[in-house]
Amino acid sequence: MLASTAYAQTPAPKTGDATRGKGLTYTCRGCHGLTGYKNAYPSYHVPKIGGQSETYLHNALSEYRTGKRKHPTMQAQAESFSEQDIADIAAYLSSLK
Repeated sequence: MLASTAYAQTPAPKTGDATRGKGLTYTCRGCHGLTGYKNAYPSYHVPKIGGQSETYLHNALSEYRTGKRKHPTMQAQAESFSEQDIADIAAYLSSLK
């Protein structure tokens, strides 16, 4: 009985809204350089996030938000996002080719 109760309380995955997600990625573009994938700062490697899988993007942002992944800038960004924000951002970024 306990297993079914715990299962019932597990929230369903959020459905992302790519249009809303596009607006939420304005700060991402500064480092990740979605347009042309160019950046002047920072000088260290920044991964390309446009076109990544929606699941990967969702997991990465969620892990930065909870502190499981460590990077001060990404943690600060992700901490400001709700679950819906993360779903929307992942939907938008994964739609880029």
